[in-house]
Amino acid sequence: MQENTLGVAIITKNAAARLAECLRSVAFADEIVVIDGGSTDGTAEIARAHDARVIQQTDWPGFGPQKNRAVDALTTTWVLSLDADEIVSPELAAAIRAALASPAADVYAVDRLSSFCGHWIHYSGWYPDWIPRLFKRGAARFSDDLVHERLVFDTPAQRLNGKLMHYSYEDFETVVRKLDAYSSAGALQRHAAGQHGSFGKALVRGAWAFVRTYLLRRGFLDGRAGFMIAVFNAETVYYRFLKLARLAEEPRSQSR
Repeated sequence: MQENTLGVAIITKNAAARLAECLRSVAFADEIVVIDGGSTDGTAEIARAHDARVIQQTDWPGFGPQKNRAVDALTTTWVLSLDADEIVSPELAAAIRAALASPAADVYAVDRLSSFCGHWIHYSGWYPDWIPRLFKRGAARFSDDLVHERLVFDTPAQRLNGKLMHYSYEDFETVVRKLDAYSSAGALQRHAAGQHGSFGKALVRGAWAFVRTYLLRRGFLDGRAGFMIAVFNAETVYYRFLKLARLAEEPRSQSR
């Protein structure tokens, strides 16, 4: 019988802020692979200092394909996919080790708790947030989406005890940077799918995103942070559809 070994797959780009803590939390793994997109902040050096194998891949294919590169680079029988700003709690680490000692499923989901500018978020559509991240090699692959990639698999996922602590938006500068990046990637993805945007659609969809986050998903219970998340979601959707409209206009302007 083949021994169950664990590999950790991480993709990075200027992720030095939390990477060391992330890697220390999975020091029990048999192998760690970091696919780096050309960091300039010491990310690769931090990864190597924590015994990770670093592979430079600067041609950005999107989040899903880049994560699949990290998965494919591992040689272990099981894979744990992490973001560089995610920390495996001791309870979750123990649950992962127990699952690998006697697997009851091919895919496991973890309970992710995310922070926003220093506040842990328990509503706003952010929590509970069960996401499949631990899987047997060959049992799952990431979708090819440019952004908001998902793990694709056929069998039911079981849940693991413990928390995956996600430091997603550490400061306001990160919020603004991700707003621009996510709205651009979302526009490109929708444009490739043949969808169209407009100012009216941007306005209506953005307003709905705010209402859904702040009221329907009870973001108001997260206080000021919940309001900020609702605004962030609204602006991301608003700019996504404005950028989508501009993408449709570009071919016409170039043909004149």
